[in-house]
Amino acid sequence: MRWLKGVILAVILIVVLLVGILFAVNNQQAVPLNLIWLDLPPASLSVWLLAALTCGVLLGMLAMSGVYLRLRTRLTRAQRHNQQQRKELDQLRVQELKELP
Repeated sequence: MRWLKGVILAVILIVVLLVGILFAVNNQQAVPLNLIWLDLPPASLSVWLLAALTCGVLLGMLAMSGVYLRLRTRLTRAQRHNQQQRKELDQLRVQELKELP
C-alpha cells in the first residue's frame, strides 16, 4: 500500500512538472509590470505569474503562522495537563491498593 502511495505521488509530481513546463513555454511574451509606485522591467508572463504565486504562498504561510503557534501552544499545555492527570491517577491506584487489608 505504501508503494502505491509513492507511485501516485510520483505521477502527480510528474504531471504538475509537465504542466509547469508547458505553462512556461506557452507564456514567453515579455510583459512590463507597472505597479503604482514602481515600474519593473519586462519579463515573461510566466515569470511574473510564478513570482506572484510564490509571494502569495509566502504571505499565506506568514498569516497562518500565528494560528499554528497558538494551536501548538495549546497542544503542549493539553499534553502536559494529561501527563499530570495520568500521574495523579497512578498515585490514586497505588494508594487504593495500599488501603486494602
